[in-house]
Amino acid sequence: MTAALEATPTIVLVGHGMVGQRFLEALAARGLTATHRVVVLCEEPRPAYDRVALTSYFSGKTPEELSVTDMEFINDHGIELYVGDPAETIDREARKVTARSGRVFDYDTLVLATGSFPFVPPVPNKDAEGCFVYRTIEDLLAIEEYAKSRATVGAVVGGGLLGLEAAGALKGLGLTSHIVEFAPRLMPVQVDEGGGAALLRTIEEMGLSVHTGVGTQEIVVGEDGAVTGMKLSDGSELATDMVVFSAGVRPRDQLARDCGLTVGERGGISVDAQCRTVSDPRVFAIGECALASDGRVYGLVAPGYEQAETAAATIAEDEASFTGADLSTKLKLLGVDVASFGDAHGTTADCLDVVYSDSRAGLYKKLVIGRDGTLLGGILVGDAEAYGTLKAFTGSVPPVKPESLVLPAGAGESVQLGPTALPDEAIICSCNNVTKGTIRGAVTEHRCTTVPEVKKCTKAGTTCGSCVKVLGQLVDAELEASGVEVDKGLCGCFAQTREELYEIVLALRINTYQDLLDRYGRDGARGGDGCEVCKPAVGSIIASLAPTIGASGYVLDGEQAALQDSNDHFLANLQKNGSYSVVPRIPGGEITPEGLIVIGEIARDFGLYTKITGGQRIDMFGARVEQLPLIWMRLVDAGFESGHAYGKALRTVKSCVGSTWCRYGVQDSVRMAIDLELRYRGLRSPHKLKSAVSGCARECAEAQSKDFGVIATAGGWNLYVGGNGGATPRHADLLAQDLSDAELIRLIDRFLMFYIRTADRLERTSTWLERIPGGLDHVRDVVVEDSLGICEELESLMAAHVANYADEWATTINDPEKLARFVSFVNAPDTPDPVVGFVPERDQIKPDLPLLSIGMRPAEDVLEGSAQR
Repeated sequence: MTAALEATPTIVLVGHGMVGQRFLEALAARGLTATHRVVVLCEEPRPAYDRVALTSYFSGKTPEELSVTDMEFINDHGIELYVGDPAETIDREARKVTARSGRVFDYDTLVLATGSFPFVPPVPNKDAEGCFVYRTIEDLLAIEEYAKSRATVGAVVGGGLLGLEAAGALKGLGLTSHIVEFAPRLMPVQVDEGGGAALLRTIEEMGLSVHTGVGTQEIVVGEDGAVTGMKLSDGSELATDMVVFSAGVRPRDQLARDCGLTVGERGGISVDAQCRTVSDPRVFAIGECALASDGRVYGLVAPGYEQAETAAATIAEDEASFTGADLSTKLKLLGVDVASFGDAHGTTADCLDVVYSDSRAGLYKKLVIGRDGTLLGGILVGDAEAYGTLKAFTGSVPPVKPESLVLPAGAGESVQLGPTALPDEAIICSCNNVTKGTIRGAVTEHRCTTVPEVKKCTKAGTTCGSCVKVLGQLVDAELEASGVEVDKGLCGCFAQTREELYEIVLALRINTYQDLLDRYGRDGARGGDGCEVCKPAVGSIIASLAPTIGASGYVLDGEQAALQDSNDHFLANLQKNGSYSVVPRIPGGEITPEGLIVIGEIARDFGLYTKITGGQRIDMFGARVEQLPLIWMRLVDAGFESGHAYGKALRTVKSCVGSTWCRYGVQDSVRMAIDLELRYRGLRSPHKLKSAVSGCARECAEAQSKDFGVIATAGGWNLYVGGNGGATPRHADLLAQDLSDAELIRLIDRFLMFYIRTADRLERTSTWLERIPGGLDHVRDVVVEDSLGICEELESLMAAHVANYADEWATTINDPEKLARFVSFVNAPDTPDPVVGFVPERDQIKPDLPLLSIGMRPAEDVLEGSAQR
């Protein structure tokens, strides 16, 4: 070691997770990496990655994409990063740290960011083969491999945040999944009884089995020592091949204990308000290993970031302190939005609850209000759209009645408060403690004009991302307030919105993308190839107007083929292993025995996986691209056609059996569903369209969760619009009631064409209805009262679509030239894709996904900054 290096003060960071990386960034921001030698000892075989988004690995994100470590940053700041080489001993008297590799590092300042370890209940056989924890990428790789080769049923011990994610991962791997939670409800820390009930219903509807109020007594193993089941505290036994423990975490404080640092009674390295350990002013502790000065160990990333900033500031001799943090959180668990903020459980004296609950839709919203009207906190399950705004109002009296903040749009006195109503001191990004005033300052003082620029300037929206929508609204509002024209163009190729492009195409009868781009594109885009945003958007516009503007209605004709999204390229849904699924249309869910036999024979002959869909159809998975036309030929010969499951178009019109069979039915819902599905099939739109018809008010077809839903009455039909049962559930609004058959169809024609005309790209009817000025009242004025005088045109456009509809599958198989595209390799058309493979499961097949091989980086490797300066 050189004399210069010996004279340089050294900071040793033990642990390199998200909080450790934030600490390094904070050191660099204060210039400390230029004046200090910085050494990082990382236990895992890779640098810091996004543990918050860990489960996204199972939806296709690679470990590299999860990384939060910019190696250019590490190199530029001369940081010595040792991966796979954790600290093993600390000698505080000599101020030395010894790593597993045997390296010894002197330090002037030591920062412990060792995080936490999964708590595994002390039950018999907890370490048996088939038992796992859910904490690191290596854990996920091990779970994936075991699930593929050894398991068909999996059980997760713990129904908290990570437990639900683990259960979703097991389900995604094809396992029958169970959740075992000792508390009487799921997510007991974040939600109350009502929120837990809404979450339970939604998760059970996804096919997961939930066992609450019971503990794990023993892991049952077979003669080979592998897991075969679990014994629960209620005396029952659960058969399972795999157990994943996700029952909470404990601070990793053993290093601190071994070197004599003070730790809390229940764990955690005791620190003061500056994050210095109470035993040694040269040693700091941050993140999940630290017991903060308020007596709490914080398990969320946002408080860890605050601690990292505090420690870095203290080392730089700046004033800073950490005395506590906001525990608000918003997550999407198994596709369900769950959020809690402030005093979510109402522990404040004399507080009141304002609750909206819809168990059928899986919605639960609770606000906790003080006697003086102050918003104290809340819980949101199923719809957390208002989280950012509500959280920012916490601690103040909102400008509207509390009940109006939890009612769904279109119900009662619901009010949608925008972020511009918030005070400047309101926290917009809790992960990085960024206020509305800071965001405004980024626009007005630092001249940021886009969300990415504001994110870079303030760090807002760079961690969990839940505030990005509010961030965008604030940036646009501030720019407009400053007199800056906000670019609302569709993309970098067009300055016009999608709605404006629709009007141009319709008015001027432009029927090719290239013509539109050359005539109306931005100066730098004309004559070019366009982009992946505008090509499918314009392709959809042209397809929806094809008969009127003289374009081909077949989406794979000529130029249109190059505009389509991946699914439309082959008129089938691309699946995770490169195979495709085939979904024939089954109007209204009605099918003959002969039709069922045909589908069964096709699935059998082509070796396809079959499943009944939520839209009352039969999905066949596992078709190779060259098999698609052969499957379509047999379906078309039997009278089937494309179900457009691959397109932004009408998917299904569900129905109950109605008055024909049901003793409660008042109208023939099946007939109406079939009529509607055959009328609107193939209709291209900004996003997918779903519908349903219920034969009575019992609503068995769930029409109020659809883009347009119909419910029978004694006097005719009620029409509901703008519903959504997906990731952001929304009850549909009543547009008109007691309609005759002809009136119903006429209003749906108008509604759909008005939506297609005015919606943004990839905007569902639910979002469109809340965004469009005037909302439901305006839409009712336009499509019912004809306030704009365009209803005749809307009806004419729909009539043209109906008259010119042609099945895309039939069109394809009857044209040899069109069939030529359905090959895996254009230069070897008879060669199937060798990567597409399958393995057996439950008497069917599932994709055979090759495990991602992650190389272990040896401890000798230093992801170098530089030791020379």
